[in-house]
Amino acid sequence: MDKIPQQSKIKGVSAEDSEMRPPTLNIFPSQPMHVEPSSIKGSVGLVSPATCGSKRQSDQSEPSMEMDLSNPKNDVASGTEAPIKAMKREGIRRGPTSSSEHEGPKTPDPKTLRRLAQNREAARKSRLRKKAYVQQLESSRIKLTQLEQELQRARAQGVFFGGGALLGSDQGLPVINNITPDAAVFDIEYARWLDEHHRLVSELRAAVHEHLPENELRLFVENYLAHYDQMMNLKSMVVKSDVFHLVSGMWKTPAERCFMWMGGFRPSEVIKIILNQIEPLTEQQLLGICGLQQSTQEAEEALSQGLEALNQSLSDTIASDALSCLPNMANYMGQMAIAINKLSTLEGFVRQADNLRHQTIHRLHQILTTRQAAKCFLAIAEYFHRLRALSALWLARPRQE
Repeated sequence: MDKIPQQSKIKGVSAEDSEMRPPTLNIFPSQPMHVEPSSIKGSVGLVSPATCGSKRQSDQSEPSMEMDLSNPKNDVASGTEAPIKAMKREGIRRGPTSSSEHEGPKTPDPKTLRRLAQNREAARKSRLRKKAYVQQLESSRIKLTQLEQELQRARAQGVFFGGGALLGSDQGLPVINNITPDAAVFDIEYARWLDEHHRLVSELRAAVHEHLPENELRLFVENYLAHYDQMMNLKSMVVKSDVFHLVSGMWKTPAERCFMWMGGFRPSEVIKIILNQIEPLTEQQLLGICGLQQSTQEAEEALSQGLEALNQSLSDTIASDALSCLPNMANYMGQMAIAINKLSTLEGFVRQADNLRHQTIHRLHQILTTRQAAKCFLAIAEYFHRLRALSALWLARPRQE
């Protein structure tokens, strides 16, 4: 029982002594200086209020350098302050760049736009040329394949082209005797053109019989003329390589060859045929057709006289040296060179004759009405069709022994 008052007395004395005792400097801090801030924070709740009070007083009385060293929060703040400032400086430096990035793209000047448009147009044209070239190669390949197949088929059947039979070469490729490759291609293309010609004539005949209006009938007439122009293009290509093939008429039937004139029909004869086949003509139309026939006959006579003069000149050139003995080689080659130069003018005569035929057909189309022109073209087509039928009947006639 006596011990308890004594203890309380001791506690009271110590409390009074602490209140009367003057404040002293806290030279030795309660926590070590090297302790981490997390440990300090974690130990805050374990410090007594008296200790906290004395700690605040000691902190206020210590020098500034000791306060900085003893306070870990200042260390953390000073450690994070440097990267924050660096980030701010970086942001200041990158500020204008980032703002310019958010801005839209600058509009180029008209010169740049024009150059870009020219580049795009040039690229587009280049692609189109490449595409057309590829298509041309593909079509040429297909035509070549078809030509080889037809020549092989003709070789197997023993068909004759241009008076020469198909003979097999050492390489196994079909070879045509006495005919050039361009002439062989022309013969095949002409056969295809003739098939398409039959189809167009049938359509034109059906349109005429159905009494279609003028505007609808005009389409069939224009198709017929366009198809005829294709034939002129085919002949213009082969006349460069083998004009003799056109003049000889081996691409025509035997009956057609009897009426050929410079690789085709006589325009004046066609005009005579159609005069009695179309509807009654007006006076103006009759005058136009008669004038066309007269001018056509004059052109035909001029071309015929020129061709006769060419033939005579060639004959004189070849027979200028003695024919009964072997010629001198130098003189012989000189004569052949002169003859070849004269013979090259034959292409010009054939071209002029084709132009005359082409102009005659188109001139008739201009003079006549649409319905009259349709009947005119049907009459011409039927005339040549009967000539081809006559040839077929002649070849199929029974032979007498």
